[in-house]
Amino acid sequence: QVQLVESGGGLVQPGGSLRLSCAASGSIFRIYSMGWYRQAPGNQRELVAVITSGGSTNYADSVKGRFTISRDNASNTVYLQMNSLKPEDTAVYYCNADIQKYGSSWRHGYWGQGTQVTVSS
Repeated sequence: QVQLVESGGGLVQPGGSLRLSCAASGSIFRIYSMGWYRQAPGNQRELVAVITSGGSTNYADSVKGRFTISRDNASNTVYLQMNSLKPEDTAVYYCNADIQKYGSSWRHGYWGQGTQVTVSS
């Protein structure tokens, strides 16, 4: 079994910062890309940022220059540093990882349970 556990969400004032973490655990042979998505009430889930196993990154235009994604391959953890937060960043943030399990030839996408980020004064 594979689990993704997120932490670091909360309430922050506009202009503030938060750091999200997501740790993958279980019968993991290899992790390919890892990423963060978010979903605000009434909206579809959208990509925020993604990072490959080699460290290449891609960001949504709305967060470029403010958010930074990074990962620690030794601990199977992905981070999202969020600076200059805006009220429109308010959403549930979900971690996603593309994982190959031991004994399997297939890759499968796994999701965390989500963590709430609220930006408000």
